[in-house]
Amino acid sequence: MRGDVIRKGIGVVLLIFVLSIGLSENVQKWGQVPTSMTVFEGDVTPITEAVSELNAVPVSTESVEETGQVKLEVGNFPIKNIDVSVIPKLEVIPGGQSIGVKLNTEGVLVVGHHLVETDDESISPGEEAGIQVGDMITHIDGEEIQHMSQVGEYVQSAGDEERTLDIRLKRDQKIYEKTLTPVKAKGEHSYRMGLYIRDSAAGVGTMTFYDPDTMKYGALGHVISDVDTKKPIVVHDGQIVRSSVTSIEKGSNGDPGEKLASLTKQREKLGSIEKNSSFGIFGTLDKVNLKNKLYDEKMPVSLSTHVKEGPAKILTVVEGEEVQEFDIEIISSVPQQQPATKGMVIKVTDPKLLEATGGIVQGMSGSPIIQDGKLVGAVTHVFVNDPTSGYGCHIEWMLEEAGVLQQEAKAS
Repeated sequence: MRGDVIRKGIGVVLLIFVLSIGLSENVQKWGQVPTSMTVFEGDVTPITEAVSELNAVPVSTESVEETGQVKLEVGNFPIKNIDVSVIPKLEVIPGGQSIGVKLNTEGVLVVGHHLVETDDESISPGEEAGIQVGDMITHIDGEEIQHMSQVGEYVQSAGDEERTLDIRLKRDQKIYEKTLTPVKAKGEHSYRMGLYIRDSAAGVGTMTFYDPDTMKYGALGHVISDVDTKKPIVVHDGQIVRSSVTSIEKGSNGDPGEKLASLTKQREKLGSIEKNSSFGIFGTLDKVNLKNKLYDEKMPVSLSTHVKEGPAKILTVVEGEEVQEFDIEIISSVPQQQPATKGMVIKVTDPKLLEATGGIVQGMSGSPIIQDGKLVGAVTHVFVNDPTSGYGCHIEWMLEEAGVLQQEAKAS
C-alpha cells in the first residue's frame, strides 16, 4: 500500500519534471516572440508565423484591428500579449531604371582650404577665420547664398572696399558667425578667401519605386554624401533625369565596381528631389513616364517582419536603358520595429549579372528587391571584400521617408 503511494508520488514528480522541461523550452520560445508588431490591414499571417512553432495559439485575431492586440494562451492560460499596429495595405510600382541625380546644396559647401600667395605672405583667410571643411556657408553680409557665383561677387566687393565679410555658416545643425578678410592674390586684381567651395553634386543611381497616385518616388536606398567631406549633403533642391548605362567597371575583391552612364534625351527631367536621407533621395515626379516593361502595374509591398531568407529578384540596368530581372539570395533579414538601414544581407546568384558586373556595383544602389511577388526592399551597399554580396534596406522605411506610408494611413 505504502509502496503504491510512493510510486505514485514518484510518478507525479517525474510528470512535473517532464512538464517543467517542456515549459522551460516554451518559455524560451515565447521570449522570442516580439511584444509589438506592425501588420497590413486584413493580413494576420506575420502574427501566425511568429507563433507557429509554439504550443500556443493566437486568440481573436479577427479583432486585431479593433483591439490592437493579440493574446497568446496555452490551455486557456494567458501567456503573452502582442501589441499590433494595423496599417492600410500598400501598393506601389517598382522601378529599376537608371537615373541621373543632381543636387543643389543649401548654401555653398566648404570642401577644402588653399593658400593665397600675396605680396607679403601665403595665407588662407577662410582657415584663419575658423571656417572648417564641411561647413555650409548660408549667408554673406546678411544676404542668402545659394550659388558659387554669388560668393565671388561679395569677396571682390569687400576686397575693393578694404572691409571684412560677415559669414554665417551651418555646422552640425548649429549656426556660427565668422568674420573674414579677403586678400588680393599676387599679380592679380582679384581677391580670394582661401576656400574651395561647391554648390552642387551629381551622380548615377537606380529608381526604387513610385506611387502613381501621389506621384511620390524613392531611389538609391542610402544617403548621398559629399565626395570630399564625406558628410551628407543638405539639399536645397535638385532633380532626377533619365540616364543610359554606357559601360560597367566590374567589381573585384577590395575594389567595388561602377556603372558609367550618360544623361539622355537632352537631360529629360523626371522629377524633383526634396529630401536626401539615410534611406535615399525622395521627391515628386513631374509625370508618370517610367516604364520598366517588367512590372508596370502596382505591386504589394512587404513589411520587414514578413521578409524571409531565400530566393528573390532585383531589377536593375546593366546596358542602355533596359531594366532586367536578376536572381539573388536573401541571406538574412532582421525584422525591424524602428528605421535602420542595413536590414538585409543579399547575395547575387544570377550568372548573367555576375558576368556583367561581378556582383553589386556603384550605381546599382536603389535596385528594387522583389520576393514572392512583393516589393520588400532595395539594394544599398556592396561588401568591399566580396562584391557578390551586400546590404539591402527594408522598403517600409523608404515608403515612410517618401511620405507614401503616412499619406495612405491618413487616407484611411
